[in-house]
Amino acid sequence: MSARYVIVGAGPAGMRAAEQLVQAGVRPVVLDEAPRHGGQIYRQPPAAFARSRRALYGFEASRAASVLDRFEALRPHIDYRPDTLVWQLAANALQTVSQGHNATIAYDALILATGATDRVLPFPGWTLPGVTTLGGAQVALKYQACLLGPRVVFAGSGPLLYLVAFQYASHGAQVAAVLDAAPRSAAWQALPKMLARPGVLAKGAYYLARLRLMGVLVHHGASLLRAQGQERVDSLTWKAAGVTHTTACDAVAFGYGLRSETQLADLAGCEFAFSALEQAWQPTRDGAGRASVRGVYLAGDGAATLGADAAEISGARAALAALHDFGGEHSARSAADLERKTATQLRFRQGMETLTALPPDWAAHAPDDLVVCRCEEITAGELRACVAETGARDVNRVKALTRIGMGRCQGRMCAPATARLLADAAACSLEDAGRLRGQPPVKPLPIALMPGAVPGSSQNAPAAQLVEEHDE
Repeated sequence: MSARYVIVGAGPAGMRAAEQLVQAGVRPVVLDEAPRHGGQIYRQPPAAFARSRRALYGFEASRAASVLDRFEALRPHIDYRPDTLVWQLAANALQTVSQGHNATIAYDALILATGATDRVLPFPGWTLPGVTTLGGAQVALKYQACLLGPRVVFAGSGPLLYLVAFQYASHGAQVAAVLDAAPRSAAWQALPKMLARPGVLAKGAYYLARLRLMGVLVHHGASLLRAQGQERVDSLTWKAAGVTHTTACDAVAFGYGLRSETQLADLAGCEFAFSALEQAWQPTRDGAGRASVRGVYLAGDGAATLGADAAEISGARAALAALHDFGGEHSARSAADLERKTATQLRFRQGMETLTALPPDWAAHAPDDLVVCRCEEITAGELRACVAETGARDVNRVKALTRIGMGRCQGRMCAPATARLLADAAACSLEDAGRLRGQPPVKPLPIALMPGAVPGSSQNAPAAQLVEEHDE
């Protein structure tokens, strides 16, 4: 019996992995939480919502068209399942939910291409309506052609900062300001390594130049003090070069780079190691993408946030590794070439980390009344008190004592801030603060899946009876 290959995620990494497997004569299962393939970088609007790819992707329109169309051509050769959330992983099987139905999907080789989400370091007022992440602002624009507001402040650091600001300005929004947390000197320090990918560097310089030509105020070394407003945000107070400013706005989009979605790798039992580059605990993998657990492979931003091009490379490489391990056709020469390309991507990523450095003193300056976990309404002061009163030195212990990370987001939003606050309060390193362990369900499930809530099911039916088995 041939091996069963399953891919989680249909962004750049997942799409390229599927393409590589199809070329080897394999029909993989591709599970996609989104309604259409493309991931975040190539997110598509609803099928009935016609927009040109040039309007959607700008400079990346040709690349997006190539990637999306190639995957569309694969559809007859893959088992593609959109609108499918993977919420649990155990014993070489995935638990999924799609359109109100559970399913169990067994696998031999599992490629996790789960992508990344915004890294949030909150500030006072961040829970006001009208304040969202940079990624959230981009989703609204790409998916529904919606602007957060007519006057938007973009703040934080990372590659999305200038890109999303430029996209909004190009679609008619007034960009009230771009507030970059990194100092102006960071650009010169990062330049040598960023020259590894001169084309990408040139695009970034273009976005910045166009914003300035549009009259957008760009400030470096900026820190966010407070968002103000009654029913929604109406202004943002910030500080740069020792001077405090208040900018009127209708919306704020902020974020500090990206963090990998690693919950499924955690549930699979993969080993983790602290990455100084990512400033986070990441699942370990070899140069081919193999995780520490046999049959599990890691690709794309879910393994390391290296960008869309690197995600494609790692997706193809992980697929070749899976084919090698399970007796499929593969090319050693192609594998070696992909690994060489990855080295170039990594050098650029190191430069990007210098260019988009995180605020080093964020935790020390976070006020006690700052809400860190909006799901459970836990403040920075409560976390500091927990450390002082109990001697807690691990984020999972803090979670047990305060309930931080137990809400709807399962720590995806609050974990980076919690770890930094713990490290600051306990005078330990970010590595020593540890990481929140993944727990199923990794994302909220519809209440209709509860026993007795599904039409036609018994009020006392055990959950196991509600699971639809798939073994194709």
